[in-house]
Amino acid sequence: MVAVGSSAQSTHIVPDRVAVVGAGMIGLATAWFLQEAGIEVTVLDREGVAAGASWGNAGWLTPGLATPLPEPAVLKYGIGAVLSPSSPVYVPPTASPRLISFLTRFARNSTAGRWKTAMEALVPINRQALNGFDALARAGVEAETYEAKSFLAAYRTEAERTVLLEEIEHIHAAGQGIEFEAISGDDAREIEPSLSDEIGAAIRLHGQRFINPGEYVHMLADSVRARGGNIVSGVVVKDIVDEIRGVRVVTADGDSTPYDAVVMATGAWLGDLARQFGVRTVVQAGRGYSFSVPIAHVPAGPVYFPAQRIACTPLGDRLRVAGMMEFRKPDAKLDPRRIDAIVEAARPLLRDADLDARTFEWVGPRPCTPDGLPLIGATSSPRVFAAGGHGMWGITLGPITGQLLAETITTGRTPVELAPFNPLR
Repeated sequence: MVAVGSSAQSTHIVPDRVAVVGAGMIGLATAWFLQEAGIEVTVLDREGVAAGASWGNAGWLTPGLATPLPEPAVLKYGIGAVLSPSSPVYVPPTASPRLISFLTRFARNSTAGRWKTAMEALVPINRQALNGFDALARAGVEAETYEAKSFLAAYRTEAERTVLLEEIEHIHAAGQGIEFEAISGDDAREIEPSLSDEIGAAIRLHGQRFINPGEYVHMLADSVRARGGNIVSGVVVKDIVDEIRGVRVVTADGDSTPYDAVVMATGAWLGDLARQFGVRTVVQAGRGYSFSVPIAHVPAGPVYFPAQRIACTPLGDRLRVAGMMEFRKPDAKLDPRRIDAIVEAARPLLRDADLDARTFEWVGPRPCTPDGLPLIGATSSPRVFAAGGHGMWGITLGPITGQLLAETITTGRTPVELAPFNPLR
């Protein structure tokens, strides 16, 4: 380890060896940017690269839409709605006390005032989000980001569209810019023939990108390996032991390896390891589902059906269709009723999509916090760091999270963009 600083009080010890627990977008991005600073990294994952929420999501790089998940609209869902298997937001009727506690706090944060405060906290990191991807590309990471030649939010009626238009106004008021135009259903179909005649109004967003998330994260892992990093799959980390001179990572098979510092980037499982280091914020799995289908006209960019909470992304010659916010255990089995619900909601809105020829049916646990803000930074131990709780925005904010957290670890200073995301809040 190397000491930097001009006085005893300001001296910061730069770690030589860091373990990153979690091989998703955020863990691997953190590892990559630590390597940029000359730090040796080992990445440990219970399953493998992109095995959690990083693989089957919609892959949108839309910092203009990266907003807090707790919002006033959530409170409009009745108890009957969230208990329905076909609801876009689903809560099991046998919710555990832990889940009930999370949902209670989530509801308290779903007010206009708290949403505004959280939105203002996200604006600085959102502004830097695409720069994180660009930094990786400039340094030779071969994974590609795609410009969204079109990005449409489509509705049946103009009345439905007012919800997103009002949200965009609030986003602008919080200081975050996003370029858009309101267009008719006919104009939307001219841009994207994949939209059905049911679509009567739309919003076209500009300046957005998207990726194939599983492919991107695997190529990021390849870059980490090529730079000398070690990625170990099939390792369950049972404990992190903070000692005077470093940190030991204890695995389920009895291995106990010392490191200078540890980053916990375990997604929906973050609380399991972080609680002993003063992180009291509950991280709850908000599970999302997806599948891929053939479609006659593959869209030139993402298509969003906000009223149904369905996100569609072109991946090669197929369309990935994603949706649902299911509050259950992160490792619960895929529930085919959620897939059926997405299919039936999407069927009347898409033209010539063979929704019965589905492949790659998937469920992944998004890590959600009650206030809608991630947990990024040092814990009660100066050698143990948290990086998670990004909700639906772990892909969009993954690289910039890794870049800023690596800066924190190597300098001992918290960048202003991370100040609102203190894991000990």
